[in-house]
Amino acid sequence: MSVLEAIVLLLVAAGGTAVVLTRDPLNQAIVASFYGLLLGLAFLVLQSPDVALSQITVGAVALPLMILLALAKVRRDEATRARSPEAGPGRPDRARPGGDGGRERADSGPDQAEEPS
Repeated sequence: MSVLEAIVLLLVAAGGTAVVLTRDPLNQAIVASFYGLLLGLAFLVLQSPDVALSQITVGAVALPLMILLALAKVRRDEATRARSPEAGPGRPDRARPGGDGGRERADSGPDQAEEPS
């Protein structure tokens, strides 16, 4: 094992530890992106450039982007529930757009489905 490989593997270990120890989801997405870059660098040093490119694409771009999009959706949904006067602990169906207050429509049951002729 060369000195460069040892240094990169130590950086990867430190990056993995940083991802685990980061508690804020937004900061964790950023640290996970940096960790993906470190893994891509490790694959490059280990002479696997094709795997390195795939890792950089997935680990440094796609995964953090999905985490950020999920965080944005969760925060948007929380803000919508907080602003809705009808939403309450006993009425979660009112917080949904198009919630019917627990009432079912007469035409929405499984026995109302038309059978093919």
